[in-house]
Amino acid sequence: MASVTEMKCAVRETLESRGVLGQLKARIRAEVFRALDDEHRPRPPLSHENLLINELIREYLEFNKYRHTASVLTAESGQPEVPLDRQFLANELKVAEDASSKSVPLLYGLVSHFVNSGDNATKVFLRGASLPSGPAAGSAVPGPDA
Repeated sequence: MASVTEMKCAVRETLESRGVLGQLKARIRAEVFRALDDEHRPRPPLSHENLLINELIREYLEFNKYRHTASVLTAESGQPEVPLDRQFLANELKVAEDASSKSVPLLYGLVSHFVNSGDNATKVFLRGASLPSGPAAGSAVPGPDA
């Protein structure tokens, strides 16, 4: 007869091999975030920029099958449960896509554009985003008038 320790190891290995253990851990993390989230304290409004950034990250996470991480991101950030339409996201970012670029997350295309840009003499100038006021608001990149 197998010992309790051997049975625990066998159950753990079976759950890990089926991918269930990772799902359970991620689900527990998401539920812990929900439980710790003070429902009486309103969450700061999700800015338009944060909505787009979170959606780019969610699309990347789901493409790479990091579904557990994506579920925690959605729970913690207040991102809508239903993903934004890909075409809407591309339009908001003023990104034109071809057929091959539609097979990967938009974030890949954006990074590829800047990494493979032949124009090394010119840097893209980034302006600070319109972030909501709060502890992280001071960390925005200053604009040219700063």
